Amino acid sequence: MKVLERAAAEDIGERIGALDWAGLEAQLDGYGCAVAPGLLSRDECEALATLYDRNDAFRSRVVMERHGFGRGEYKYFAYPLPDTLEGVRHAVYPHLAPIANRWNEAMRIETRYPREHAEFIERCHRAGQTRPTPLLLRYVPGDYNCLHQDLYGEHVFPIQMAILLSAPGRDFSGGEFVMTEQRPRMQSRAEVVPLSQGDAVFFAVHHRPVQGTRGPYRVNMKHGVSRLRSGRRHMLGVIFHDAK
Repeated sequence: MKVLERAAAEDIGERIGALDWAGLEAQLDGYGCAVAPGLLSRDECEALATLYDRNDAFRSRVVMERHGFGRGEYKYFAYPLPDTLEGVRHAVYPHLAPIANRWNEAMRIETRYPREHAEFIERCHRAGQTRPTPLLLRYVPGDYNCLHQDLYGEHVFPIQMAILLSAPGRDFSGGEFVMTEQRPRMQSRAEVVPLSQGDAVFFAVHHRPVQGTRGPYRVNMKHGVSRLRSGRRHMLGVIFHDAK
């Protein structure tokens, strides 16, 4: 079984490398989010979703209503991560790091990110951020996720990723992925991101630069999920920094 999982992880790495990264970068620059359609197959999505009922795969469970986060629940994976998830995390990061560095330069933020994910995780761990942050979310009717930012500590990678594991229309209705952007002295702008099963969305965690008439300036980003109206929805969250 482990051999099959490793083979699948290597195949996903090849798929990630073949994505239109120039197009994804343009979407991230323009809207703060970008979609890679059909990154995972239906079988891969369903295999990951079934992990939710396996407590040995996770380090903790969060019931959102208890913390004012919304309604619904999610679980943080434990190390070692499943091979597929580990493969995604490590294959995606090198494509996002140059974008993150360019964004920080434009926003006059001194932090720069190493090319390889293992180096960045080592930086997190030296700062006491040792807990893995990838998570699996489950929603049932009436559940939603309030607008928020996944920060977790001093070291924050400014772009993250989520993959929809359920099929809209077949498995659930409602539950749209939503982002807001707050520009200085302006009202917030909302972005609803349509996703199909297996689609990956990349999005700004906290801030991103926007080009203004006097140069780039910083805007504040948040993301969430609208109310689920029927069915059950699973989503995989891939955060590239670890938590304290």
